[in-house]
Amino acid sequence: MAEATRYALTGIYGGTFDPIHYGHLRIAEELSDILQLNHLFFLPAGQPRLRNAPLATGEHRLAMLREAICGNDRFSVDDREIRRPGETYSVETLQEIRLEYSTKKLAALCFIIGADAFIKLPCWHHWRDLFELCHLVIVNRPGSVSINDSSALPDELRHACQSRWTGMADELKNWPFGRIFTAPTSLLDISSTKIRNIVTSGKSARYLLPESVLNHIDRHHLYAGEK
Repeated sequence: MAEATRYALTGIYGGTFDPIHYGHLRIAEELSDILQLNHLFFLPAGQPRLRNAPLATGEHRLAMLREAICGNDRFSVDDREIRRPGETYSVETLQEIRLEYSTKKLAALCFIIGADAFIKLPCWHHWRDLFELCHLVIVNRPGSVSINDSSALPDELRHACQSRWTGMADELKNWPFGRIFTAPTSLLDISSTKIRNIVTSGKSARYLLPESVLNHIDRHHLYAGEK
């Protein structure tokens, strides 16, 4: 009997990372273990269509990401959305990455997405195409709706996802794309908004994010004029 095909998993963690903090980093670290990822790429957004523009420039957000993951050989930064002019669409980025991985026949992408963003998936550009490009790995966030099954989803999204759920991370390796997994990660109550507000108020954000990132914020006076 032929042995079942098993795919090597690569994580793609998108977000504005404005700034990156320990909540992001802990999720990435835990997912690397839970999913047994070959590698994880942080994918900072350029000009997202469905949310306000980031406060820090793309160059500063890239620099903070690189400071934060320095020394961790499981992580890298993918800067293609920062370099791309105009609004950025996740489906176009994943199409590019999928094409790059086309020579790696047993590779599968895991697109990491917060529960709050996942619920809004039908508002995304060509969102149904995502299921033909990658697996979706959902991470719950403190204070937001938890996604443990399809009951909390809008009808359109629930119908599109109903046959795609898996409760076991290892099952993602059996498919090249198209599965949905909710990851049991630690819910650290840290947000980029909270950090920006703390910095703006002149208080200390120490221990919410890496010291190297905090030093970059201080050195370049980021977020000082947000309010």
